[in-house]
Amino acid sequence: FIPREEMVQRESMSPGDRVRGFLYKIASEVRGPQLFISRTAPEFLMELFKLEVPEVGQGLIEIISAARDPGMRAKIAVKSNEPRMDPVGACVGMKGSRIHGIVRELGNENIDVINYTNNIQLFVTRALSPARVTSLKLNEETKRAEVLLRPEEVSKAIGRGGHNIRLAGQLTGYEIDVFREGAEEDVELKEFSDEIEDWVIAEFSKAGLDTAKSILEQD
Repeated sequence: FIPREEMVQRESMSPGDRVRGFLYKIASEVRGPQLFISRTAPEFLMELFKLEVPEVGQGLIEIISAARDPGMRAKIAVKSNEPRMDPVGACVGMKGSRIHGIVRELGNENIDVINYTNNIQLFVTRALSPARVTSLKLNEETKRAEVLLRPEEVSKAIGRGGHNIRLAGQLTGYEIDVFREGAEEDVELKEFSDEIEDWVIAEFSKAGLDTAKSILEQD
């Protein structure tokens, strides 16, 4: 069985189709064992890398963690157990040859392969790619990271629909708070176009609310 919630969006399947999936549960019933498959689990992404990238399957490259918004975007952190081996390059392959099969299997899911490091500050910084982080402060006890970014980098860090920052948090295990440099200055609302739908911005504009401060000052 592949429950609807365990299928990638827009996928259509019929009984008898040959599909790949991650076996996440076996239920014992009178008619025999029932097998439950997921195509949305992060573990499915990890197992696909083991199949498609020989160095991962052989243990030369280790997968540390993975996070997914199924069918949309994913991040996977890898490290090399061989000092001279580039884990990201090996996973992606020449001109994307290795990762292309995984992307196609997952319905063209956009996959970021990230080089893991024990330096958590650097790891969080890499996880927020493509945004460029100005500075970062960690709280090990609360597992929170405060990230300072230039105004033009904020939307990149958050990503459309919040995909990027949410996946970075899942990948690193830290809840990430983004702060904008010069936050005391006002910001035009159109700068948030990746996080706020255009029609919402247009409605605010009709009401004469074109900046962040003008909205925050409302009751």
